[in-house]
Amino acid sequence: MFYTEEDVFSYIEQEDVKFIRLTFCDFSGKQRNLSIMPHELKRAFSQGISFDASAIAGFGDMVESDLFLFPIPATFSEMPWRPSRGKVVRMFCHIRHPDGRPFHLDSRYLLEDAVKKARAAGISVQFGTEFEFYLFKTDENGDPTDQPFDRATYMDVSPADRGEDVRREICLTLESMSISPETSHHEEGPGQNEIDFRYSDALSAADNAMHFVTVVSAIAAANGLYADFGPKPIPGESGNGMHINMSVKSDDGWDVMPAFMAGVLSHAREMTAFLNPTPASYHRLGEKKAPRYVTWSHQNRSQLIRIPAAEGEYKRFELRSPDPTANPYVCFALLIHAGLDGIQKNLTPPEPLNVNLYTAGPEITDELQRLPDSLEEARELARNSEFIRAVLPEDILQ
Repeated sequence: MFYTEEDVFSYIEQEDVKFIRLTFCDFSGKQRNLSIMPHELKRAFSQGISFDASAIAGFGDMVESDLFLFPIPATFSEMPWRPSRGKVVRMFCHIRHPDGRPFHLDSRYLLEDAVKKARAAGISVQFGTEFEFYLFKTDENGDPTDQPFDRATYMDVSPADRGEDVRREICLTLESMSISPETSHHEEGPGQNEIDFRYSDALSAADNAMHFVTVVSAIAAANGLYADFGPKPIPGESGNGMHINMSVKSDDGWDVMPAFMAGVLSHAREMTAFLNPTPASYHRLGEKKAPRYVTWSHQNRSQLIRIPAAEGEYKRFELRSPDPTANPYVCFALLIHAGLDGIQKNLTPPEPLNVNLYTAGPEITDELQRLPDSLEEARELARNSEFIRAVLPEDILQ
């Protein structure tokens, strides 16, 4: 449902809402929020609610420390796992300077800007994410242990799959928030799960990704568990991916997806620092179906990009390198810019590589471009990238 300011005021009055969480995402992808009472909402919409930017890395210093949150009514959502009396709701926010200027490190603003550029070029991009996460047992104090919730494997069923009821509760909670999960199942690792979303526009998909992490963490905690979205929670087992599916259309009806995909491939190495932003991200890449090389193919899960077997509205390509520690707003913004660059330059994808890259010999792999081996290498590639400098603020690279 698309909410207006009037809809939000009406809902809050009729549904006994007592707390309104104003939510945003710092550049690293960590969710932040503050709560206001309903009588402060009118001021929030008109004047914004200030917060101390100097307390968030990269957001400001002690001299110019005030930034303001302006809630976006279209993102209004109840938090259904909270009490039914004295309800809690939340909205994502624009971040602005005291004079009303958009804050340049507001990652949602960066995505909005990318979407506007795509629209101006007559291009629309739909995103669908596939999230993987582990469930671990907690101790008597509620702290996470290193014991997976179960020892099931890929697509096992109950009773081996002990996460079935937790996933069910997560999916029902998401549906009550008007977010549409498509499939859910046990993944390959012990205690590892996957839930996939139906595609949507870029901003909705990124908002839903942020909602998803909150919902999974809350439902897991309510069941005495800990949800781990880290790229490699258990050495030697499958890592957690955030596979990103993209469907690309042009207003004039031309098939622009190959050129868009070619743009993503051409800038993949430069973008990796933002798609895989932690040191542990590089323990995942290159094993257990996580890609290592800048290649593509149809259906092949050893590639950086695969094109799933699908037709019509489900025709898409899947980028398999990102992991859940990434900021989805930044990921989607970079991917849109990279794809637009591919369309503008009329790039053509290289030939597909129809081999299993996990078993391929050096006569094949030595000729291929590799993703960075470490976060340090990835950061250096980003710092020296003209493409990254053109689409992201300079002080991020510094």
